[in-house]
Amino acid sequence: MTEELLLKELKRYFGFDAFKGLQLDVIQSLMDQKDVFAIMPTGGGKSLCYQMPALIQEGTAIVVSPLIALMKNQVDALRGISNEEGVAHVINSSLNKREIKSVKADIVNGVTKLLYVAPESLSKEENIEFLKSVKISFLAIDEAHCISEWGHDFRPEYRNLRHIIDQIAVNVPVIAVTATATPKVQQDIIKNLNISGAAVFKDSFNRPNLYYEVRPKTKNVDGDIIRFVKQNEGKSGIIYCLSRKRVEELAQVLQVNGIKAVPYHAGLDGKTRARHQDMFLMEDTDVVVATIAFGMGIDKPDVRFVIHNDMPKSIESYYQETGRAGRDGGEGHCLSFYSYQDIEKLEKFMSGKPVSEQEIGMALLNEVVAYAETTISRRKFILHYFGEEFDNETGAGGDMDDNIRFPKKMLEAGKEAELALEVVNQTNEKYKLKDLVNVLIGKENALIKSHRIHESRYFGHGKNHADFYWTALIRQLLIEGYLQKDIETYGVIKLTDKGRSFIKSPKGFTISEPQDYGIGLYDSVSKVKSGGDEVLVKMLKDLRKKMAKAKEIPPYVIFQDPSLEDMSIKYPITLDELTQVHGVGEGKAKKYGSDFLLLISQYVEENEIERAQDMIVKSTGINSALKLYIIQSIDRKLPLEDIASAKGMKMNDFLNELESIVNSGTKLNIDYCIDELFDEDQIEDLEAYFMESESEQIDDAVSEFDGEYDTEELRIFRLKFISEMGH
Repeated sequence: MTEELLLKELKRYFGFDAFKGLQLDVIQSLMDQKDVFAIMPTGGGKSLCYQMPALIQEGTAIVVSPLIALMKNQVDALRGISNEEGVAHVINSSLNKREIKSVKADIVNGVTKLLYVAPESLSKEENIEFLKSVKISFLAIDEAHCISEWGHDFRPEYRNLRHIIDQIAVNVPVIAVTATATPKVQQDIIKNLNISGAAVFKDSFNRPNLYYEVRPKTKNVDGDIIRFVKQNEGKSGIIYCLSRKRVEELAQVLQVNGIKAVPYHAGLDGKTRARHQDMFLMEDTDVVVATIAFGMGIDKPDVRFVIHNDMPKSIESYYQETGRAGRDGGEGHCLSFYSYQDIEKLEKFMSGKPVSEQEIGMALLNEVVAYAETTISRRKFILHYFGEEFDNETGAGGDMDDNIRFPKKMLEAGKEAELALEVVNQTNEKYKLKDLVNVLIGKENALIKSHRIHESRYFGHGKNHADFYWTALIRQLLIEGYLQKDIETYGVIKLTDKGRSFIKSPKGFTISEPQDYGIGLYDSVSKVKSGGDEVLVKMLKDLRKKMAKAKEIPPYVIFQDPSLEDMSIKYPITLDELTQVHGVGEGKAKKYGSDFLLLISQYVEENEIERAQDMIVKSTGINSALKLYIIQSIDRKLPLEDIASAKGMKMNDFLNELESIVNSGTKLNIDYCIDELFDEDQIEDLEAYFMESESEQIDDAVSEFDGEYDTEELRIFRLKFISEMGH
């Protein structure tokens, strides 16, 4: 069929005047009865590549799809553009006998042009026998990456598709489409489907309208998300979380902070999921907080932001999920919150799986870590991962990420690059990144010993730099094409011709200053730059000091530093707003708050500061039950260790909770514990220290008493002191 005729059919069925990207080439190849393998980005119009040929050809096209939601969405859309209700059908286990009979009648009568099936349904003997008896135009495999065990969403039942296809119709063309496939996965798909002669089409993975950003994940991540969403008020967005529990918690937090948000996960009943999905599509809600199941096949073109509360398990998942933003070519902000602790949780989840699955999972996860920690262009990183070169100077969207907009400090690393390449060469290109780093910093392990690498002259030659430095450097050498990861032995690093040339003729190599995203690096609000009003913080500290002298108590008993810093961000001017400040409860707000509120109110007025009310993050009261249990248990004089144990809490976490309760203004009488831990003289000494000390740091107290008390004991005494002095 000519291009002119295909354009007429495109306009007739879909209302478009022109094809997008590679759509025309893919459709023409399929119409010419060729096998086709098409890799197109999310939003690139993959589904049209098989829908249109099915609509204009004789017979029924079988579309294999992994998700019911995706199938339902496409069937509804196809029925909307056709006069025939039966133009598209789904066959699955939810249909009764009467419904299945009706579907088969439509196929036999030539009404049905597309039949959507899951692999499990297609493999049933009765379905195979029926489909053998009717005219099949071609077979389409959507989400084809599910075929590959190297893919991020491997489904074993997909591996048997070729065998089933041959039983139904030997010579029908096959079209496999996916949005996410690394070179390794592409090879695996072609091999498994036995379509080595297929016409292969690879559209660019680049989505130039998307802005990529990764922020450190703090304990104040709820506040960070709320601020971002309120700054984008009225816009549609998706927030992804890894667990159902987190989805529910975050959706509640958003709701109580005035944001129209609904949860979506597999634990909700079907009616609730469908209602929440429709609310999002119909713009009755702005935000969907979801697990990764949401969005597969959902075509909402004007999603303006995608937030990852947790980093996903693979770059493929990340690309697919962020790809749901800006599908209309408009704004699309992709914001992720990263903490290495989240990666450790994912690693633990994998521990019970077969070894081969663990290895693949870890390799995919390592790429996610590399992306989160990279200091180069995030767009370049993603495109390189999918085997595509990108030049930030000339490429579309070259400046659309945080690393390019806010570049890190640059370092000259020519000698270090030469050393890293030489180590790859000297270890016979057999090592993965982690082992190469161990060789460079001189860290022995069983593999290194078995190859006797620890005895070589270059072992430990790079120990003047930390492990994260070498990790970042090798990742940048991979991106720049001096090294490559071998496809067959996933994760093993090899030299390229460019890398060998560098060893022979070393030259300069500039890298962005690597950062250490160590475990727990961002686990506390107080460890992160507040970004508050430094002038106001100083004024608040002066007021606190003056008030403390008048009341003859240490300043930190009134409000601790993190509370003052939070005030300088939120500018509270009412008691209700003050209780939403970090570490300030109702009791403490009433007792000490009035002078602080007056100072802040005057400061705001004098400096004409526009207060952003979205900074006030309201709590859902999720922890109120725990707080009540702790207070009641202490009233009953139960041992602190027993209270912590009853709630499955480590002592450190339990003391954090107690400190939160006391610092927010609730009095706890723990004299019964104090009397067991300390004698009268010790109590007198400790009271004198805490009364005179201006420091709220427990480490200072440990040093002062020269190890006489451990950290836990001093924290418990400080709880008594603040509880009594603050009330």
